[in-house]
Amino acid sequence: MPRSATPAAVARQVRTLLRDTFGLSRLRPGQLAVIDRVLAHQPTLAIMPTGAGKSLCYQLPALILEGRTVVVSPLIALMKDQCESLRELGIAAVQMNSAIDSEEAKAAEAAMADGSARIIMTTPERLAEPGFLEKLTTHPVALLAIDEAHCISQWGHDFRPAFLEIAHALPRLGHPVVLALTATATEDIARDICQQLGIPGDGVVNTSAYRPNLDLRVVPVAREADKLAQVLKLVKATEGSGIVYTATVKAAQAVYEALLAADESVGLYHGKLPAAERTQAQEAFMDGERRVMVATNAFGLGIDKPDIRFVLHYQLPATLEAYYQEAGRAGRDGGTARCTLLFLRGDKAIQQFFMAGRYPGEEDAQAIVQALKDKPAEGGAWTLPLLQARVGRPKSKLQVALGLLRKDRIVAMARDGSLRLAARLPKGSRVRELTEGYGRKRDLDREALERMVFYAQTGQCRWRVVLEHLEGEAPFERCEHCDNCRRIAAHEAVVEDLLRRKESEPEEEAHEESDSPVFTRGDLVEVRRYGRGVVEEATATQVTVAFADRSRRSFLPEYVKRARAAKAKAAASGAPA
Repeated sequence: MPRSATPAAVARQVRTLLRDTFGLSRLRPGQLAVIDRVLAHQPTLAIMPTGAGKSLCYQLPALILEGRTVVVSPLIALMKDQCESLRELGIAAVQMNSAIDSEEAKAAEAAMADGSARIIMTTPERLAEPGFLEKLTTHPVALLAIDEAHCISQWGHDFRPAFLEIAHALPRLGHPVVLALTATATEDIARDICQQLGIPGDGVVNTSAYRPNLDLRVVPVAREADKLAQVLKLVKATEGSGIVYTATVKAAQAVYEALLAADESVGLYHGKLPAAERTQAQEAFMDGERRVMVATNAFGLGIDKPDIRFVLHYQLPATLEAYYQEAGRAGRDGGTARCTLLFLRGDKAIQQFFMAGRYPGEEDAQAIVQALKDKPAEGGAWTLPLLQARVGRPKSKLQVALGLLRKDRIVAMARDGSLRLAARLPKGSRVRELTEGYGRKRDLDREALERMVFYAQTGQCRWRVVLEHLEGEAPFERCEHCDNCRRIAAHEAVVEDLLRRKESEPEEEAHEESDSPVFTRGDLVEVRRYGRGVVEEATATQVTVAFADRSRRSFLPEYVKRARAAKAKAAASGAPA
């Protein structure tokens, strides 16, 4: 549909496609806002929770906009599922990634060349290849959709260096409409995504991350040996399919073997398994042939299985964003699902170990600059594999350092993928500034890990902690359906029961007690600003009170009143107790 089409004509076409092609009667509010912006050719960042229908936000506009749609995603497994689903709907979609065979690749290239491919799904690594970009530009690109867009931000929990190439590809693609999509983005991450992709500040559509069907729980454990026993207990006690996440391959193997020995229907998925085994395990889980999947975080991005009833974390994730992403794979059908974290204090050290090797330093960036001053020993031009062999750095560090140097125009990449230094070499201090600037991420990641530990240890409403982190505020004090909210409610019920019992005591006894400020353990009291609580300990100079929110505070005796007396006074004045 041309840009000159009236809003009414666009709305009619949206309704028709929604009904006739996708079989849906209406759009959700968040979807509608995003689709309206895309069809108005406005760059947009959509922050929508798992299960909110992000895919439709680019699939539907792809059938209306003049030109093809390119979808960039790190989720190869999801590409396969989405391509098959789109083809079943009669939509010409192709995928280009390392997992497809040569026959499918040839068919996809032919569809790209003749213009019949309406939607092209690919990875950021493939988008960075100059030859592939040439093939994409044989026909106009109307929309560039970036899924899991938090991966583009160096401040994000799942930063992937290859995503830095997307911004470089935009001019080559003719500056199409940009739609970035993610389930999680803090204010800093959202700002970084927008800056990199040229999305204005008012181009962010953020629907709430709150999902009331997810029941959040934490189970503290004292020893590593206790965790396996808890996994067996919790998996056995929970009906339906589920995922058990571990932080390490070693732990995944141990949990898998324990569940297998307990006759559970279980699969195993981690990055060190051969691709064929990973695919087989994933398909068995998706088809219901395996009830439980034990996996590292290599499994799950984009997994569209609606009936997952539980997600159990065997080890502490690195951030609340990562935890929300992984736990959010449960209950996509809207049914109740349990999201449980086993918390062992020592697990924090695992994430600290992973952090240690994640950040390029000045010496890594200088090694690249020094290498590019010379010709490769093999002759020709520098490529990423040749550079990696020369500098001897891990690929992830090398890609981040290259991304920083390219962003600052110290290093340039030609259309054939070759790398070279810019005409003017940087001052020594400039490379240091770049890497030190990125080094700030180390501090932020440490803060994020501490926030994850706080979530595990807090006595507050868990959903409130999650929403305050992701969105800056929560619309409630309590969700009423996490483990802490249930504990608080149970404690309050006990307090109210004790109050009723105290109120039924003889009046003269009350007068005797009220003449003295001395308290004993178990007394029901009230403290201004904090409400009612139970005395845990009392001396002549200090009273320690436990409140319904599980907090404990100490006061001078004169600031503590017996709850019954306070209630009687309120009743006399006609105010609520």
